Amino acid sequence: MTPVDEALEIIRRGTDEILLEDALRAKLARGRPLRVKAGFDPTAPDLHLGHTVLINKLRQFQDLGHEILFLIGDFTGMIGDPTGKSATRKPLTREEVLENARTYEQQIFHILDPEKTLVVFNSSWMGEMGAAEMIQLAARHTVARMLERDDFSKRYRAGQPIAIHEFLYPLVQGYDSVALKADVELGGTDQKFNLLVGRQLQEAYGQEPQVVITMPILEGTDGVQKMSKSLGNYIGIAEPPAEMFGKLMSISDDLMWRYLDLLSLRSGAELAAWRQEVAGGLNPMEIKFRLAGEMVERFHDAAAAGQARDAFVARFRRGDVPDDMPEVVLQAPSGMAIANLLKAAGLVGSTSEALRAIVQGGVRVDGQRIDDKSLQVAPGTTAVFQVGKRRFARVTVH
Repeated sequence: MTPVDEALEIIRRGTDEILLEDALRAKLARGRPLRVKAGFDPTAPDLHLGHTVLINKLRQFQDLGHEILFLIGDFTGMIGDPTGKSATRKPLTREEVLENARTYEQQIFHILDPEKTLVVFNSSWMGEMGAAEMIQLAARHTVARMLERDDFSKRYRAGQPIAIHEFLYPLVQGYDSVALKADVELGGTDQKFNLLVGRQLQEAYGQEPQVVITMPILEGTDGVQKMSKSLGNYIGIAEPPAEMFGKLMSISDDLMWRYLDLLSLRSGAELAAWRQEVAGGLNPMEIKFRLAGEMVERFHDAAAAGQARDAFVARFRRGDVPDDMPEVVLQAPSGMAIANLLKAAGLVGSTSEALRAIVQGGVRVDGQRIDDKSLQVAPGTTAVFQVGKRRFARVTVH
């Protein structure tokens, strides 16, 4: 395998799309460090693990010897990214943007090498752009192309207002690539339109167009919706070690593998070996311990990771359950479906309520969230079953 093929194999891991891979291969084959850009609007004070999907990919490029341009969108943050919005987003003040930007600079170096990372602010060039230059920039794109964006077209068809400044957002993000002469730009799948505008503008300004790499959007702890602080399903990278560890232990077994693929810095071969361990009978909880330990160690330290694990184990050995928790014995020589068990134990009013609670992530067994509606509880099982935050029962199945 050639060095270029080896690099491409690393870069492909966890990506959603590379546009265009042949162009990336050609850029890599030139043997010079590439300028790899990713932009973050400081719209909230803290980064969460969803953000690190992209930052991890930057680190991989960094380890391959390329130049990382971490763009803080202090100018675009005052516009407000309209991506995925059904209404005009309220712009942030300059003070709010700068305060959030300061925390970003502190947090990203848990992953990136500060000696090999150039942190840039797009106000450096956009703040100097005059009205005439902004008009020239706007002239390089059409309203028809803007309305190709799914969120804009939906709002237009629904008669919902689209402010003119929202059209400026993808233009400014695209112009950032011109100003930085980016070879590669990374973004989430929801940013694909904006990233392609960057390619178009680079061509319009006589530059070789950047390669666009889109990264998957990480689901939150609920396993359904995009990780978001506003939805309460996020894991912040600045959270206390025990809280971060506990949240990671709460995710489903299926989601665990996705988190490992997108968040872990371990090799693909090592993760494949872990899958084989589980297939051979290893409890998935042990893999979850490894995931949680890696994340806490990365954003805190090894000692904090060890203490968080010990605290988690001790908490669930105690049960952290009410002293007056009912003890329930159920006769089911051939086992019992989880929904039927929850109803028989008095934790839900019906099996349909039980199934809804499972889908919503509200059912736990010995502290582990259950997402398999067809789970059969074997005879001889004794465990603490929990529905929601307050309904507990220690159930024995005979």
